[in-house]
Amino acid sequence: MTTPVLFKEYIWLVNTIYKAKAISLSEINEKWVDTDMSGGVEFSRTTFHRHRIAIEEMFGIYIDCDRRNGFKYFIGNAHVLQEESVQNWMLSTLSVSSLLGESMTLHDRILLENIPSGGEKLKQVIKAMKESRQLSITYRRYGAEESRTFDLDPYCIKLFVRRWYLLGRFSDKGMATFSLDRIEKIVIKDEKFKIDEEFDAASYFDESFGVMVDERMKPEKVVIRAYGYEPYYLRDLPLHHSQREIKSTEEYSDFELHLKPTSDFKAKLLSRGEWIEILEPKSLAEEIVEWHQKAINRYKK
Repeated sequence: MTTPVLFKEYIWLVNTIYKAKAISLSEINEKWVDTDMSGGVEFSRTTFHRHRIAIEEMFGIYIDCDRRNGFKYFIGNAHVLQEESVQNWMLSTLSVSSLLGESMTLHDRILLENIPSGGEKLKQVIKAMKESRQLSITYRRYGAEESRTFDLDPYCIKLFVRRWYLLGRFSDKGMATFSLDRIEKIVIKDEKFKIDEEFDAASYFDESFGVMVDERMKPEKVVIRAYGYEPYYLRDLPLHHSQREIKSTEEYSDFELHLKPTSDFKAKLLSRGEWIEILEPKSLAEEIVEWHQKAINRYKK
C-alpha cells in the first residue's frame, strides 16, 4: 500500500475516533466500509493495531482502549487536537492536503493563500534544536541599515500569520524572537546547550497575542465591544485563548480577554476599524484612537 493511501487511512481513523469520543472496532468498521477507501473490506484487527502504532509514531497521537467499557477506543491525549499543537497542525494540514489531492479536477477553482515553508532555514533550526546545538544567525530587522550577528540557543519555533519565528536564548539568559525570513545566514555551531528544564514553549507565549513577548508588561483585562458581523468572527476565531463573551445584544457583543496588549495585538485591533471599540482599559482605547487619528490626518493631507 502506498504512503499517501496510508496517510488517508490514518487521518480518517483519528478523525473518526476523535468525533465518536469512544468507539469499538466493530463500530469503526461499520463506518469504514461505507467509505470509498475501504473497497468494502473491513479493517482486520492486525491492520487496525498497526495503524494505531504508526499514528502514535508519526503524529504523537495515541489511541487508547477502555477494556472495562466494551473495548471502546478513544484518543488518549485528545487535548492536543484542541490546541495550537504540532499534532493538531499536522493532522489539519494533511487532512486538507488529502482532500485537495482528490480534487485536482477543480485546481483552477480552489484558491490558496501562500504560506512560506521556511525552506532551508527552518531545516537548519530544527536540526540544531534536535541536536541541542547553538546557532549563529546574521539578522537584519526592518529599518536597520546593517545586519547583526547573534549567538543563541534555539529554544522553539512558532508559526504566526504566515511566518515562521525562532525564539532564542542568549548567554545572559535573555530571550528574543527572530523572523526566519529576515535571517540572512545561519551557522550551526559545535557548542552544545541544555534547555532550561522549566521552560515550556506554550506557557512562554501564553499571555501574548502572537510572537511579541514583553517581560516588562503585565497581562491585563481587555474588554472589546464588537459591532455588525464582527461578533460572529470573534466567536469562530477568538483573538486569544482567554477570550470569553460576557454580553450580547442585537446591536453588539462584548468580549473579555486577559493578555499583554503588545504592539501586534494593537495592530490587530486597529485593523478591525469601525467594527471594534475598546471599553477597557482606557489607556489602550486612547492609544487606538490616537492611531486612528493619525491615519485620518494622513488622508486629510
